[in-house]
Amino acid sequence: MEVRVKRYADLTRDELYEIIRLRIAVFVVEQNCPYMELDGRDREATHVWLQDEDGIAAYLRVMDRGVESEHVSIGRVVSAKRRCGLGSRLLAEGIRVAREYFGACSIYLEAQVYARPFYEKQGFRQVSGEFLEDGIPHIRMIREDQQAAQ
Repeated sequence: MEVRVKRYADLTRDELYEIIRLRIAVFVVEQNCPYMELDGRDREATHVWLQDEDGIAAYLRVMDRGVESEHVSIGRVVSAKRRCGLGSRLLAEGIRVAREYFGACSIYLEAQVYARPFYEKQGFRQVSGEFLEDGIPHIRMIREDQQAAQ
């Protein structure tokens, strides 16, 4: 399994196509949630994914402060295969990219409520009540490095 990290301008057409295909397959089709998946933020994002011989196995994007939040943020976390550790490995890579590329001491994300334990295992904590986004319950979460909290 190979880790790939690219800015939007560096993505090939095929890579961008496969990223969008995976996101739509899960977030729109599988979750039966018609919404505007292409939100205009991909151009500002650093794209992180795990790739194997079959293609993109898991994906997320990292955005600098001011794009989605006042914090560096992670979003569109998705895995083609579930319950095999890809999501945890991918999220760890996303946290690494947030730190190395953007100097993040705190990282923001909006999680579907059912996924809260997954994010808590990586050090995120809930900072809001539930809210609906595209008809799906979400919460806001923050991960702060211990150095930043002191």
